[in-house]
Amino acid sequence: MEGQDEVSAREQHFHSQVRESTICFLLFAILYVVSYFIITRYKRKSDEQEDEDAIVNRISLFLSTFTLAVSAGAVLLLPFSIISNEILLSFPQSYYIQWLNGSLIHGLWNLASLFSNLCLFVLMPFAFFFLESEGFAGLKKGIRARILETLVMLLLLALLILGIVWVASALIDNDAASMESLYDLWEFYLPYLYSCISLMGCLLLLLCTPVGLSRMFTVMGQLLVKPTILEDLDEQIYIITLEEEALQRRLNGLSSSVEYNIMELEQELENVRTLKSKLERRKKASAWERNLVYPAVMILLLIQTSISVLLVACNILCLLVDETAMPKGTRGPGIGNASLSTFGFVGAALEIILIFYLMVSSVVGFYSLRFFGNFTPKKDDTTMTKIIGNCVSLLVLSSALPVMSRTLGITRFDLLGDFGRFNWLGNFYIVLSYNLLFAIVTTLCLVRKFTSAVREELFKALGLHKLHLSNTSRDSETAKPSVNGHQKAL
Repeated sequence: MEGQDEVSAREQHFHSQVRESTICFLLFAILYVVSYFIITRYKRKSDEQEDEDAIVNRISLFLSTFTLAVSAGAVLLLPFSIISNEILLSFPQSYYIQWLNGSLIHGLWNLASLFSNLCLFVLMPFAFFFLESEGFAGLKKGIRARILETLVMLLLLALLILGIVWVASALIDNDAASMESLYDLWEFYLPYLYSCISLMGCLLLLLCTPVGLSRMFTVMGQLLVKPTILEDLDEQIYIITLEEEALQRRLNGLSSSVEYNIMELEQELENVRTLKSKLERRKKASAWERNLVYPAVMILLLIQTSISVLLVACNILCLLVDETAMPKGTRGPGIGNASLSTFGFVGAALEIILIFYLMVSSVVGFYSLRFFGNFTPKKDDTTMTKIIGNCVSLLVLSSALPVMSRTLGITRFDLLGDFGRFNWLGNFYIVLSYNLLFAIVTTLCLVRKFTSAVREELFKALGLHKLHLSNTSRDSETAKPSVNGHQKAL
């Protein structure tokens, strides 16, 4: 009987492993297909040649798609775990959710950590060097020569990073045991390096997320139709139509030799046509869309932002009085044993919404920063090098999202896998400073956003606008594309 029970247990374990592997493969396949369509939408079509470069571009495309799929999986990791915990609590004995268990969740977290390391340290550097390689001098040109050069560059890069991390560890923690542990490549070195990358990703999120939270109001204002208060859209469309016709006549009257003036007029004409299409869209919009959707979305954004700041403020108080609020504190009851939210399923849904909102805000803030503004992809006009840079940036942001959400107290779900082993998560001063900086910077960005119009008018009234003390925001620059001042008159 004992032998039969052992065989039955082995069979059940085997079937559970096969089932979990199949579910993971199907989920990743869906993410990979979606990522492929996203990248091909932005990839430059002129890169599609039928030669050696085409093969290199195709390999780099597949590696970038794999990285983007891993990034999407890292974003969905925490929300999927939270909703799975609530489902297991609500339907503990249901036959249809037997595939959803703690082993599957832990496996997904481990796979996300493994693939993030693989993409960040192997696949993306290989794709970049492979794309830029030409082969060593004296060797026969071809794919093999480029692969050889790429492997040599990867080896040199690995040695460089190994030396930097070893020296940094020796300077920060001058202990023989800690330096000897760096020789253990798999058990200590790679997790330590990924911990450093995660810390940099969290710092990048600390910079991008507050900017994105304030920028979201402008982005949604550009996507939605604003209410028409004391505005005559017919008159504005008539004026802009006259301006378009005048620019078209000037463009037709210029000779082809005046290339600079023609390019300037074409750009101005394009801006005028863009403004005209926006005005026509506002005119065609229904009263419900103009007067209800826009205010409702703005109020919803304000509520989500306020709740995020309040949760961070509450987490700061919890950190001061309760050491279990630390991200690397005591372990919770486990998946499917107890709800991690005070309000149950409603609280879990709110946490998921806030996590997605923070991720979208961080991406918007990332592309809003001037330093990363050139990284913004353009439809059908993005090179593979820029696609690789975008995939790496999104991977760093998405891998740090679960850590940031737990550090800020947005959710109480314990970090699983390698995500919960980062050493800096147990440092009280780092976690507290991170929460304080996030709350302060977010509040300052929101105050600056909502008081920008008042400051502009005050500077104009005092005559200080001539001194350029108030920098015009990017929002106002994008809202005034016309060069000759007609839009300002409107």
